[in-house]
Amino acid sequence: MSAPPPPTPRAGAAGSRFRAAHEADWVRLDALLARAEKRSVRALDDDELLALPLLYRTALSSLASARATSLDRQLVAYLDQLCTRAYFQLYGVSEPIGRQLLGFFRHDWPAAVRAMWRETLAALLLTLAAAVAGYLLVRGEPGWFYAIVGEDMAGGRDPAASADALRATLHGRGGEGRLVTFATFLFTHNAQIAIFSFALGIAFGVPTALLLAFNGLSLGAMVAVFAGKGVGLDFAQWLAIHGTTELFAVMLAGAAGFRVGLALAFPGRLARGDAALDAGRGGAIVMAGAVVMLVVAGLLEGIGRQTVDDGLARAAIGAAMLVAWLAYFYLPRGHDGAR
Repeated sequence: MSAPPPPTPRAGAAGSRFRAAHEADWVRLDALLARAEKRSVRALDDDELLALPLLYRTALSSLASARATSLDRQLVAYLDQLCTRAYFQLYGVSEPIGRQLLGFFRHDWPAAVRAMWRETLAALLLTLAAAVAGYLLVRGEPGWFYAIVGEDMAGGRDPAASADALRATLHGRGGEGRLVTFATFLFTHNAQIAIFSFALGIAFGVPTALLLAFNGLSLGAMVAVFAGKGVGLDFAQWLAIHGTTELFAVMLAGAAGFRVGLALAFPGRLARGDAALDAGRGGAIVMAGAVVMLVVAGLLEGIGRQTVDDGLARAAIGAAMLVAWLAYFYLPRGHDGAR
């Protein structure tokens, strides 16, 4: 860290007033840059990261004024160097992609998920409540199934199907083609729900809530059909192998949408746009991670369908994945305090 050069006798009263008005900002910017250059930008906390571009613009303004008023060359050279250093920290060459990915998976993604635990809990409770409602509606009146679940999603898995037919669709006995079609449609459906849950959070989170509720209703209706024919356990085991990851991803995307919607509805002391932008940064990190989870779920479903036919093994894999995700996101880390 370098201090501003001392004033020269030629600076005069105007130069002294100029330094007194801005020197504290130059010193603070210099200190932040010294830390960032020594340890990387992650060494700065959130307030310092927000202050960095503001201090940079202040230094640029000071540099322009110093040149225009012909202040001493040492001060102009100092400000020029200070602005150059700040520019490279803000707009210079970024970290290698490998380090960026490592930082994303080691810190950024789990930290963003933990910061949205309330929204994630709300998404979970909404999904569960809707699933229970869908189950009760279809068990009480099977006709509700056709109003909740579309024909494409049902794929013959409806109240009219026999227990053997439903069981065959879960184990590929004579219905491997239909199983692949159903699994692909289900993955696409959940991926769309996840993406739209986040993207439509900008409408104060209302569409996000509706999408999560619809997803829960559909899940409950499907469970009611299989449980009603005595194959509910088989369905739960088939769903578990990929569903714990897939549904978790949908809820995280919904949580990100809720965070944006709440920021717009209740911006607090920030301007509404600034609050939404701040929430959107964390939401985008969570959504990027949710896409990774959906890819993992797709791999689990594809491999599980082909290699694992035992129900208990499917359930064990699903439970292990859920425990792994919960540990990854929520277990404390010793380096969480370091950025």
